[in-house]
Amino acid sequence: MLRSDIEELLQKVMAKFVDEEVIPVAREHDESGEFPYDLFKKIADMGILGIRYPKKVGGSGGNTTLYCITVEELARGLLSLGATTAMQCLMATDGLYRYGTKEMHEKYLRPAMRGEKIGAFQLTEPEAGSDLGNVRTRATKTKDGWVINGMKTWSTSGPVGHFHTVLTQTDPDKGLRGLMFVFIPTDTPGFSHSKKFDLLGTRTTQMSEIYFNDCHVPPEYMLGELGRGLDVLLTILAEIRVMTACLALGLHRAAMDDSIRYCKERVQFGRPIGQYQLIQAKIANMAVNLEAGHLMSYKVTHLIDKNIACLNEASMAKYFTTESACSAADEATRIFGAYGYSMEYSVQRYYRDNRFLLYGGGTHEVLQTTIARQYLR
Repeated sequence: MLRSDIEELLQKVMAKFVDEEVIPVAREHDESGEFPYDLFKKIADMGILGIRYPKKVGGSGGNTTLYCITVEELARGLLSLGATTAMQCLMATDGLYRYGTKEMHEKYLRPAMRGEKIGAFQLTEPEAGSDLGNVRTRATKTKDGWVINGMKTWSTSGPVGHFHTVLTQTDPDKGLRGLMFVFIPTDTPGFSHSKKFDLLGTRTTQMSEIYFNDCHVPPEYMLGELGRGLDVLLTILAEIRVMTACLALGLHRAAMDDSIRYCKERVQFGRPIGQYQLIQAKIANMAVNLEAGHLMSYKVTHLIDKNIACLNEASMAKYFTTESACSAADEATRIFGAYGYSMEYSVQRYYRDNRFLLYGGGTHEVLQTTIARQYLR
């Protein structure tokens, strides 16, 4: 895949960082399940957390392609680290950047890009996953701002976040046209969260339920226009989906790299197992799907960088690459045989982590439906 000089340079820098700083401690972090503050700060010091934002607000002046190259490499080392970084760079801070005041930028956005404050993004509720029209967290207008009541679940970075971008409902009778995003700092009275969830995979990703009990926020904390929350989400939905696709590419590469190494080392019946055709077929399928996923995903990032609408293409990329990553992780455990069942080898982590990719950015059942509608309407 052809890349510009700056894209090639960034990929090499991130690959070196992952090889030297992430992979050697990935197992330790996965087993502890704690937020990787040390790695997060190193990533911030490299300017990665502000890679999508212009230099005038303290960012690094990059774009979506550079952002996705970064999260792909991080996911190759530890998917949960890539996912946490992706959240900080995009969903947790984009509304703050687009709609926040200068004072909010100084107090929250710039520290977030320096890794000093962590942001979170709140969409999901027990009765509102894919069905955002059923959001029940309520924002009620007051004379001096808004009062928020309700709860969210599956909040990535929720238990460790310093501020939150929250989807609320201002008028249940309006459904999707009553939605609005609000900005809520963690120190707001009435804000609380549950204990963190104990996860099957992506174990350093901190998730919890979030509760709002008469949380008062000023009017400037409304992100976007009243009742236009869905439009705010749609401005970054293609980016969310292609970002998830690139996380999948990173995990896919890790599973494939480990499989190739093992195929060359493992000897059965007098020769390395990589010389057997059935094993070669598994590697070939991994390689073909990886190449196709790269072409699909980075086509989308370049379209986004040119401000060309591409939500359907992003949906396709997310669907294809995450399914391919799941297949690659599964095949890796088969190539490793019984060793793939051992916690000593990383392939078991890839197998656990890949489930995370199936839900973020849209379930595959919803994606298949929306993709098909583009052709059947």
